[in-house]
Amino acid sequence: MANRILLVEDNENNAEILIRRLTRKGYEVSIARDGLEGITRARADVPDLILLDMDLPELDGWQAAQQLKADPATAEIPIIAVTAYAMVEERKRSVEAGCDDFETKPIDLPRLLEKMTRLLETRKPA
Repeated sequence: MANRILLVEDNENNAEILIRRLTRKGYEVSIARDGLEGITRARADVPDLILLDMDLPELDGWQAAQQLKADPATAEIPIIAVTAYAMVEERKRSVEAGCDDFETKPIDLPRLLEKMTRLLETRKPA
């Protein structure tokens, strides 16, 4: 069974490219266009991993990550923050919000896949 990924991304082009690339790698990808929709989809679908853009409408990625990690139904889902901001402060802020890892845009797919694999493997039951 394919790992289910929730991509929370408001930029249509970024979303389409990443969905295509991840689908080719065997992932089942669903999309949410803002932070509120991301939380709703995560609670309803309980994906194996969330790729969360941090600069989102309605509710930004930091707020969404905090809410997801505070909810027992979604707290164990690994979250990778995805942002165009590569500064150390952004990485620290993402971790403080509850994200398990951090990836900068433009996305380096091999590096992202490596992070996803590591997080998905650590989440699987022993």
